[in-house]
Amino acid sequence: MTPESLKKLIATGETLNIEFKGEERQSLSDDDLVEAVVCLANRSSREPAWPLIGVEDDGRVTGSRPRHEAGRTDPQRLTALIASRTRPSLTPRISVVSLDGKDVVAIEVPASSVPVATTGGKYLRRSIGSDGKPCCQPMFFHDIQSWQGSVGASDFSAVSLPDASLGDLDPPELERFRRCVQDSRGDSSLLGLSDLEMLKALGVVPADGQSDGVRVAGLLLFGREQSISRLLPTHQFAFQVLSESKVLVNEFFRWPLLRLMEECQQRFEARNHQEEIPVGVVRVAVPDYSPLAFREGLANALVHRDYTQLGAVHFQWHPDRIEISNPGGFPEGVRLDNLLVTAPRPRNPLLADAFKRAGIVERTGRGIDTIFYEQLRNGRPAPSYGRSTERSVVLILPGGQANLEFVRFLVEETRAGRPLLLDDLLILNALWRDRRLTTADAAGLTQKPEDEARAVLNRLLERGLVESRGERKGRSWHLSAATYRRLGQPSEYIRQRGFEPLQQEQMILQYADRHGRITRAQAAELCQLSPPQAYRLLSRLCRTGKLLRHGEKRGSWYEPRA
Repeated sequence: MTPESLKKLIATGETLNIEFKGEERQSLSDDDLVEAVVCLANRSSREPAWPLIGVEDDGRVTGSRPRHEAGRTDPQRLTALIASRTRPSLTPRISVVSLDGKDVVAIEVPASSVPVATTGGKYLRRSIGSDGKPCCQPMFFHDIQSWQGSVGASDFSAVSLPDASLGDLDPPELERFRRCVQDSRGDSSLLGLSDLEMLKALGVVPADGQSDGVRVAGLLLFGREQSISRLLPTHQFAFQVLSESKVLVNEFFRWPLLRLMEECQQRFEARNHQEEIPVGVVRVAVPDYSPLAFREGLANALVHRDYTQLGAVHFQWHPDRIEISNPGGFPEGVRLDNLLVTAPRPRNPLLADAFKRAGIVERTGRGIDTIFYEQLRNGRPAPSYGRSTERSVVLILPGGQANLEFVRFLVEETRAGRPLLLDDLLILNALWRDRRLTTADAAGLTQKPEDEARAVLNRLLERGLVESRGERKGRSWHLSAATYRRLGQPSEYIRQRGFEPLQQEQMILQYADRHGRITRAQAAELCQLSPPQAYRLLSRLCRTGKLLRHGEKRGSWYEPRA
């Protein structure tokens, strides 16, 4: 740990992975230090975690007290202390860094695949407190189960319920599962099996066929409503329709999952209106919300929710959007910035496998791609998971007026044998909305490296759908004239393309003549160029004798040549 790296950590402030422990008012005891390490070890993130001893809550560096002889802190002895007082033993990397003559103890806590406790049996976890700030809280048994599920160390849906028997399962739900397999073209090998054989094949009852020990997934899929309420009270589903401040529908259910899916599907279809647009000689339906995106979003909420937590899966229909939320944050390794590219990580693998075999969700586990693709294909803004937290996942499907010209454009491309992929749609939709993107912006949208994003942009360029402007780091992208024309806004191209070089030169000369001088920053703002592009344009005007340069580097300015 270098002083520069430490300053960057402190400037970040306290987060779920960074905790400040000041000793200005009171020295930090060994017990408190070990508890801080345990707290940060029990995190779902694999990112580095740091307790910083000697930094106050407001970020002031006040220094840590010497913990050993000769007025210093020995990192090796501190490492041995933590290892001896944690179970399983943790061996962090510890550095003592001097900032402005004050020592800060920086402890890099390794991520653990199992819950960590103090030798006194104390479990703590890092979470957001009631005041909205990161803090350390007690870690209870159900928190441990939830944490293990989020990091893939256990599957709660595969846990046997000792008090559950085959009598708690409802035969009509087994028939519902078979119909779903048949209608959705799921795993047809299940159709010819008896009820008990199908339950065994799905893994929701023990393979030896005992009448007890039904697993959580079995009760969720096939359980009677009374049995679910008694044996799995954490399962609940809420269907709500809201209009501004009014709640028009507010119903709660404890039904088995396939029955819930069917009920919600019927209610969705009753409210999901659509309009038609002509494309050639046929008419194409454009619904308020894509049925496929809705189905995948709902299934994901039911399959990936944390069934160890109290709380309901909420389906909320607002005037301008649909919100689907579920208890339990993203599984380990899944973040907002890698949703589209990370490998599938189901929180409840046994339950997820049953949904795949029923044909309800994508067998590839890439349902998130379907949600994004269908939303964009129907002329809507991209879905958002931005309101998700470590304790819940929130999916928002924006509604409102669809971009019908964009839908027509996509249909025409597909019928011409030039279908657009998800990355293409993400970039085209953003260009339509924001008008201009850099390659870095495109990389962020597609959640891929810049070279892959550049390849997508070049492919769209070759197809005549986008154009570029500028060079190297100053290069930006916008929709082509042909694309704007097909989208019904031909004049927008002129506004986005900007001014041609001769026009830019005249604008700079007029500005310099009127004001007596012009800087690179002013030229960049005037002509909507990047600073390097503005510098090259000004240099060209100097070479042709139209401007005279004064000063050096950033302090330079230009005046008209007499």
